[in-house]
Amino acid sequence: MSADRSPRFDDDLVGLDPDDPEARAFAAHLDRMQRVPSCSVEGYIRGVGDFAESANRLRGPRRTAAVAAVVLLLLFAAWVVANAMVFVVTTWI
Repeated sequence: MSADRSPRFDDDLVGLDPDDPEARAFAAHLDRMQRVPSCSVEGYIRGVGDFAESANRLRGPRRTAAVAAVVLLLLFAAWVVANAMVFVVTTWI
């Protein structure tokens, strides 16, 4: 048994070849689907990591949409920080 073999091949995916890349991808998909979401900072960071991994696997218009969503979120965050800084500076001056 290799170190990176999913235990799913012993339970849920009996009969599939553990060395098949598609079977491994499906096992990883099942692991992600059954992961319990956590309402903590670590859970949110894990969710961002899952989004980044998914976006890296995408191609074509879906990848463009994922990149556009990230860019819009970053622009919005920059706008909020800039407005907060303006508010703080104008309040203290």
